[in-house]
Amino acid sequence: MNYILAALIGVFVAVGVYFLLSRSVIRMLLGVTIFGNAVNLLIFVGGRLTREVAPIVPYGEETIAGAANPLPQALVLTAIVIGFSMFTFLLVLAFRTYQALDADNTDNMRLAEPEDGCRPPLSY
Repeated sequence: MNYILAALIGVFVAVGVYFLLSRSVIRMLLGVTIFGNAVNLLIFVGGRLTREVAPIVPYGEETIAGAANPLPQALVLTAIVIGFSMFTFLLVLAFRTYQALDADNTDNMRLAEPEDGCRPPLSY
């Protein structure tokens, strides 16, 4: 099970990075979302996934060996809410940029820069 989840996380990271390197703004947005889901899954798996032991500590004991850690689960729930709000903000920003510049390609968006102004570096 852990090998399958590790492979799934690797696929998510690879697809997210591939989309982030694209020139299309919508693909970049999807890449950020998929990469965020990969990180959430990585944190969730880091907290141990078990079905054998209930996460309830009996009276008088301090810990249960092999129980899932609830802290990564709480962090992932918070990250999901933050990721969704960031996705909606970036989606509205991409839509407004498309309306203003009539372009989804980042190379075409460079044409909106002033001709006589200071140009950003095209390469490093």
